[in-house]
Amino acid sequence: MSTLPAYEAAMLPPGLRARLIPGINGLTMHVLEAGEPGRPCLLLLHGFPELAWSWRKVMPALAAAGYHVVAPDQRGYGRTTGWSADYDGDLAPFRMLNLVRDQLGLVAALGYGHVEAVIGHDFGSPVAAWCALIRPDIFRRVALMSAPFAGPPDLPEEDPNRQPAPDIHAALAALPRPRKHYQWYYSERGADENMWRCPQGVHAFLRAYYHVKSADWPANRPFHLAGWTAEALAQMPTYYIMDRDRGMAETVAPEMPGAEAIAACRWLPERDLAVYAAEYGRTGFQGGLNWYRCRTTGRFEAEAQVFAGRTIDVPSLFIAGASDWGIEQVPGALRRMRELACTRMSGVHLIPGAGHWVQQEQPERVAELLLAWLG
Repeated sequence: MSTLPAYEAAMLPPGLRARLIPGINGLTMHVLEAGEPGRPCLLLLHGFPELAWSWRKVMPALAAAGYHVVAPDQRGYGRTTGWSADYDGDLAPFRMLNLVRDQLGLVAALGYGHVEAVIGHDFGSPVAAWCALIRPDIFRRVALMSAPFAGPPDLPEEDPNRQPAPDIHAALAALPRPRKHYQWYYSERGADENMWRCPQGVHAFLRAYYHVKSADWPANRPFHLAGWTAEALAQMPTYYIMDRDRGMAETVAPEMPGAEAIAACRWLPERDLAVYAAEYGRTGFQGGLNWYRCRTTGRFEAEAQVFAGRTIDVPSLFIAGASDWGIEQVPGALRRMRELACTRMSGVHLIPGAGHWVQQEQPERVAELLLAWLG
């Protein structure tokens, strides 16, 4: 993958700057920064399908409070290079422990012995959680956003009489309206092509995708699900539990907002969306999709079980949109995070007027909560 220059200053909000940092665990990492180097550092980790760009609205407020704020394009994304988009390539570089290794390398390259907090959104949330779980000496606090962390997987040897879980995929496919889980769809060979080469184009696809998972989509009214069963999961919107014979591009297309709604969307105006569309139009989505493949194949489960029973013991915080189904997509995960996985969680905040893209939809409130927590 060819190396592109960092974002030009003209495309960045005031107070932000961009640069490339080579030699980080095999990557040349593209990062956005705000605030002066040498100040206490905050590390911000994005999710899918986003970029460091997703933090553009909260970074200035955090920097104004005295922090050096750093947000990388993570492995598989944007202008960070050194990774392969080959579906048949090695998945190991995208496994969770190596994603943590990427962030350790970035902290070292920045010249810090530790960061004040690591803050992760969506798939960046488990990366942040694992950073704090494994290296609490370096990642002194952790804020998780939109995706609860239920802890490391258990050792199966602790319950040798446990029965195998029912095949949730067969059960979903057998529903009267046959369905499939989006994470396993994202693991299929054709998922990247479906979204990258969709008839409506990447810009329109992302507009519909971001819209349908935001508070702007009135059907986003999450509630607790009874359990990990096909009948319970099928109560979620189709961007999570998809129709069996549709790809994601076809799933979100009917919810494409009209011109008036797009013009009224202050949290993601067309000029901001164009940055996402240009980057994903160039790279495709496979880099981020490989993270899902690491999870769904189970290939690295035993490695994660090394940390079975270990808790996050640094100060922690959880923030999500009140209209975000992500907090309920794994039944019981929110409770496990609060009661078991995080021993020093100071609060769970569900922000009205925000869906899944909470730091973009309600950046002022997110920055306020983070700064109050940081003290």
